[in-house]
Amino acid sequence: MSVNNLQKASLAAAAGTTGISGAAHENAVDALIAKIKDTNDKVRTEAWLGAGKVGAPAVKPLARVMTDEELEVARAAKHGLWKIVRHSGRPGADDEKKAVVAELMGLLGNDQPTPVRREVLWMLSEIGGEESIKPIAALLSNKELQEDTRMVLQRIPGRESVAALEAGLKAAPEDFKLNIAQSLRQRGAKVRGLACVKLVPTKKTDVKPLQ
Repeated sequence: MSVNNLQKASLAAAAGTTGISGAAHENAVDALIAKIKDTNDKVRTEAWLGAGKVGAPAVKPLARVMTDEELEVARAAKHGLWKIVRHSGRPGADDEKKAVVAELMGLLGNDQPTPVRREVLWMLSEIGGEESIKPIAALLSNKELQEDTRMVLQRIPGRESVAALEAGLKAAPEDFKLNIAQSLRQRGAKVRGLACVKLVPTKKTDVKPLQ
């Protein structure tokens, strides 16, 4: 299933579970964004604290506000998006989580600002599963995001994330292979031919072994 189809199916499932109509979702998102952009810091704080219940429909609108020129507004949007992520990750909320993950995956593309993509990667490290591995792993080749990407893959459980790191290791430039190898070792995989970064000296020393 494509990401677009997964998004549609997930949002439909979430709407069906909560019994909330599309119009109600839209009104809730509009109200949330208006409060996130409010000039009153108390209004903004109350908005992001309650963003979790608005759910997946608010993911992309909040991501757009994360780059607002007003720092406090952008920060409130980021807090709100994290609230949605953690709310959807609660036990028994599988449909909500699936919908949120689908929306987050849609924010990993080249059309998104790097700071947004970086934040989304770490959000997926909290709630992402097998379905998120491929779009995440694609960013191992992105110079600005490759370090975040390999750490996120290290955090996501399952054989698929290990396989993505192994494939990334083969394709990685020499100056990044040690980093991916370290993530693989953290996941219990054996890596041959590359020294463990913990054993590579970082500074010269005049200390000699005892005779």
